[in-house]
Amino acid sequence: MIAHLRGTLLEKHPNQAIVEAQGVGYDVAIPISTFTALPEPGAEVRLKIHTVVREDAILLFGFATAEEKGLFEKLITVSGVGPRLALTVLSGIAAPQLAEVIRTADVQKLTRVPGIGKKTAERIVLELRDKIDESPRRAGGAGGAAAVILSPLEADVVSALVNLGAQRAAAEAAARRAVQELPEAGFEALFRRALELLR
Repeated sequence: MIAHLRGTLLEKHPNQAIVEAQGVGYDVAIPISTFTALPEPGAEVRLKIHTVVREDAILLFGFATAEEKGLFEKLITVSGVGPRLALTVLSGIAAPQLAEVIRTADVQKLTRVPGIGKKTAERIVLELRDKIDESPRRAGGAGGAAAVILSPLEADVVSALVNLGAQRAAAEAAARRAVQELPEAGFEALFRRALELLR
């Protein structure tokens, strides 16, 4: 399965990116939020990929952030929500807001997305509300807190800290503080600072 794609961006459209990697052009379906984050054609691009294999096709769905991909993968577990509809939801509601919409059971906002009727919106809330709530509970926040949103760089730092034996909640807090203190720093500097903050 393709999980990550890095290459030259050949074309970009609001729902599609064509990325060339080692001479092969990959047609990737993307949400609007990823489209706006893409550089101009000709630049290098990295996308987190969810691959769907069907009898008649192999479909690639690409995302600029791990958060978008994670929400997409949660959405397609809901009965009646396929990959294309999940992409439409992410295009209609940005990932951080979508997590909050699901957590607060804002069915009305979900139904504003084309293709999402009231029953589908209610199913999304019913089936995903607890899954969206898992993040704040792990982070030690109150049950009513918004889902913890980590940038890809923060997520990498957290993953490295957890692999070294740190508790996830403490690792997330340290990573966020390190990024606040060193907003321009790269992974290595942020990791070292976060490690210091854990001691």
